Amino acid sequence: KGAMGQLQTNLAASGIDRAAIDTVVISHFHPDHINGLLLPDNKPAFPNAEILVPAAEWKFWTDEGELSRAPDGLKGNFANTKRVFGALGNKVTQYGAGKDIVPGVTAIAAPGHTPGHSAFMISSGSAALLHTVDAVAGTGLLFIRHPDWQVFFDMDGNVAVQTRRKLLDQAAADKVLFASYHVPFPAIGYIEKDGNGYRFVAAPWNPVI
Repeated sequence: KGAMGQLQTNLAASGIDRAAIDTVVISHFHPDHINGLLLPDNKPAFPNAEILVPAAEWKFWTDEGELSRAPDGLKGNFANTKRVFGALGNKVTQYGAGKDIVPGVTAIAAPGHTPGHSAFMISSGSAALLHTVDAVAGTGLLFIRHPDWQVFFDMDGNVAVQTRRKLLDQAAADKVLFASYHVPFPAIGYIEKDGNGYRFVAAPWNPVI
């Protein structure tokens, strides 16, 4: 009803032709991160793009043994993974952590939210941005302030806490620009240490380009 599914509308409004996109980088296989790879008719949303996915994530969600052991609440995610990537065929390429997957984008292993969840260091010249994706999933600022808290979205809460602290420590120490999903607009800023937790300082936003 208009609250979600606006990616293609927003791309068009920004003057971006989806057919001109040649690479799409996926962080993990939760539906809100992969369902936009398909149009409502199940055809590829980015017909000329190579889809890059974390190898560890691919291994887990395509493993029939993992499916058989999964609780009922997760089985739908296995089915959705099969549906989405089954429609994409040979357009999918797996990548490993710690490597430049495209020029200027380095994948960082960030497990816990999902087994193969990945974050990214994105750089251009002297500028850099650490995108932690769903390492602070849920109400993002809450888990920046209280990094040891756990949320049911994270498949392994203890590992997610370790990952979250590692990434937030890096962002604070390096004073690098920080971004994450599930953080309020503008969702880009800086991380500062604040007692046992952290503080998010939003970057100034200028709507005039």
